Amino acid sequence: MGSVRYPPRSRGQPPWTRLDDEALLDLRFCDLGLRIEHSPVAAAVARLHAELAARGLTVHPHVWFSSEWFSPDGIPGIAVPFYLAHPRLLRLERRFTREVEGGNALWLLRILRHEAGHAIDTAYRLRQRTDWRRLFGDAKKPYPKAYTPRPGSRRYVQHLGHWYAQAHPTEDFAETFAVWLKPRSTWRRDYADWPEALRKLEYVDAVMGEVAGKRRHVHSRAFVEPLASERSSLRQHYAHMQKLHRFGRVTRVDRILERAFTRDPEAERGASSLLRAFGVHACHGMAVEAECSTYVVQQVIRAAIKRCERLDLRVRGGSRAARHRLRRLLVRLARLTARAPGRRVIM
Repeated sequence: MGSVRYPPRSRGQPPWTRLDDEALLDLRFCDLGLRIEHSPVAAAVARLHAELAARGLTVHPHVWFSSEWFSPDGIPGIAVPFYLAHPRLLRLERRFTREVEGGNALWLLRILRHEAGHAIDTAYRLRQRTDWRRLFGDAKKPYPKAYTPRPGSRRYVQHLGHWYAQAHPTEDFAETFAVWLKPRSTWRRDYADWPEALRKLEYVDAVMGEVAGKRRHVHSRAFVEPLASERSSLRQHYAHMQKLHRFGRVTRVDRILERAFTRDPEAERGASSLLRAFGVHACHGMAVEAECSTYVVQQVIRAAIKRCERLDLRVRGGSRAARHRLRRLLVRLARLTARAPGRRVIM
């Protein structure tokens, strides 16, 4: 690969921000020079650390840029995907993936809280405890390549969406921790009728009180697969991801939501706010129309809110017409969900 010729430099911006997509794809990860403290991620990490400190936890996971989200086994830290370092990389990621995991402030904090759960688990070796295994399961259980969630189950909390807590015992713990950690969380009320999920939350509350102020058992601050040592190009990265079918997929629900709403930034009201406006009575009426339980409708609304936030969808036209259009959409999704094999939600 020949040397890259950059356009005139904009003040305060890395030179690669001025490259077009094709030139940017030819850059190696290690040449980007990304650092957490010089990125928008820094503020979110500081907030995460403040939330942990407010709970009396002295373990503040170290964070670094890598190619994707993960918290390594044996290291109480968090790897954050490179594209969150700069809006230019964010746009490139969206070109290939359509959605950017952690691409807005709320979503970024949700994922950081989840990954912090993994880091705290590692730092105190919680998964080795008998009571942890009794509640969450065996952490040594093989991680599935795919899983079929049971949306009707009340054994698990809901945090990141797609019923991710059901994927593996360690994800169950991380999701439970994230719900517990969120400031002003109303988890006792929200999960009052979910006895097994509530039991897990109460366990996390008790164990975090037990380890608060105590030194961690695992002290490693190593970086795993840091971007600075990654010599492959962005083009190779995205080609590999597409080969694995991890990117470029558009779900059935995404297509439905994108037809119902718009991405036009001039539209003031977010689609998620309209979804949140549906009350108990509306849910009951939609359940009757969809011939399913109110619970299914509520779960569909919750999942649709998260998809609209991730896709940054907005309401087009007047709110009254949009509300009517959205009601029809939700009834359709609820009917599809209720009739799916194994009650697998299509979100």
